[in-house]
Amino acid sequence: MATGEGRNAVFLAQHGFEVDAVDISEKGLKKTRKLAREIGVKVNALLVDLDNYQIEKGRYDLIANFYFLNRRLIPEIRKGLKKGGKVIFETYLLEHRTLAAGGPRQAKYFLKPNELLRLFKNFRILFYREGIFREGGRRKAVASLIAEKL
Repeated sequence: MATGEGRNAVFLAQHGFEVDAVDISEKGLKKTRKLAREIGVKVNALLVDLDNYQIEKGRYDLIANFYFLNRRLIPEIRKGLKKGGKVIFETYLLEHRTLAAGGPRQAKYFLKPNELLRLFKNFRILFYREGIFREGGRRKAVASLIAEKL
């Protein structure tokens, strides 16, 4: 979801996944395709408006979402995973706005405390963390989740 320039999509393709990389930016998708060609993997880069995106029921073994939050997509992610499928989700917490560390500005793009756990409450939680972390030389407030659809 919201693949950006496709680094995570290409990484997954390198590790044997069949990858659909979706984003609203044709510029980002061009970079995704270029990186996939350079590495020698196949990535299906799809130009999609995530405000209206519908995922086919039970289509995916894995859905990954990094630093993009559109709550309307959560039911689509839940629906789009096969039974036993995994979701990897990481994005900013509301507290991130106090760090002056970049990222989105509008409150609707931030998670509230424990919100990510609630959004996937009927999934088996394999990993969860929430807080302020130093990564890549900067601090960020994030929630990270890996969960399995039951």
